[in-house]
Amino acid sequence: MLMIRGYKTELDLNNAQRTLCLKHAGAARYSYNWGLKRYQEEYQAGRKAPSAISLHKELNVLKQTELPWMYQVSKCAPQEALRNLEKAFKNFFGKAKLKTQGKYRGKLGYPRFKSKKKGIGSFRLTGAIHVFEDQIQLPRLGTVRLSEHGYIPMTAKVLAATVSEQAGRWFVSVQVEETAPDPINATGPVIGIDLGIKTLATASNGTVIANPKALRSNLKKLRRASRQHSRKQKGSKNRAKATRKLARLHVHIANIRKDALHKATSQLVMKTKSPDVRPAVIVLEDLNVSGMLKNGRLSRAIADVGFAEFRRQVEYKAQQVGIMVKCVSRWEPSSKTCSSCKVVREKLDLSERTFVCHACGLVIDRDLNASYNLADLA
Repeated sequence: MLMIRGYKTELDLNNAQRTLCLKHAGAARYSYNWGLKRYQEEYQAGRKAPSAISLHKELNVLKQTELPWMYQVSKCAPQEALRNLEKAFKNFFGKAKLKTQGKYRGKLGYPRFKSKKKGIGSFRLTGAIHVFEDQIQLPRLGTVRLSEHGYIPMTAKVLAATVSEQAGRWFVSVQVEETAPDPINATGPVIGIDLGIKTLATASNGTVIANPKALRSNLKKLRRASRQHSRKQKGSKNRAKATRKLARLHVHIANIRKDALHKATSQLVMKTKSPDVRPAVIVLEDLNVSGMLKNGRLSRAIADVGFAEFRRQVEYKAQQVGIMVKCVSRWEPSSKTCSSCKVVREKLDLSERTFVCHACGLVIDRDLNASYNLADLA
């Protein structure tokens, strides 16, 4: 089985390499903004939208006169930025077409100009990229040390590498094409998984995964850091220090959530166990997360869980080990239905954490009862 996977790890840069990365990110941002301006000019003139190739040819002409500083960076950075812009417009017009047909209700997402005030950004490189155990060779950047040794496979075919900055730390995400053996279909039991706020996931096999509540546990620190940032004078060095401190805290919260989701999904998929132990089918609920976020009292707690990311990870990890994933309709009353006699209660408040069936007298945890019903719907 041929797979395209991404491996992201931190770079160990020296001062010269850090400066060169900043130049590449600035060139990519400038090219994107310049291309967006050219798109708008052609649209206002009533002409056909330019392609990424034609824009790159125009940019190469400008390099010789107006933009000589672009020769300091790899040609891949502005070229891939223009390709990203072309893809952004393609997605925008595709969503606009679906919205006119009544098949799409969300925002269209018109491409916006990039500002370095919101982050340094990233750039993508292609071409001669070679991976070693503790180093990676990138175009124009040369050989760069890796903080984590032996993580990126050295024998796989490298397609591209994206270098990005996050709270003062630089990372590289390497996209590789590798061959893996076809997965053996799992033959274990069917598992229903009920997602929630109090507990991250409750499975019908008895597995209960706690919710780390990354934002809630760090909310006091986040408020204090945000207040200190807002009190600093704009343009001062103290404000820059406060900005870095606030950014590191946001990344810390995101990493706690990401770590919990990866551990939870890997535990439920049971990658390391044999096919007869791994679940044959995993049943999830098709949750209306955008509608749930409209609840003013629970929106922060719901957003702190990451329901969509949980489902995405379960789907791709299950595919790799031969597990089928099924999604039940969001209108299915899994929480209100008794898992024993299948009688549906008319009303079940969110505060009722214990499900009590008035027909057969079953008393069971609310989330566990819902997971049993999801497993039965497989």
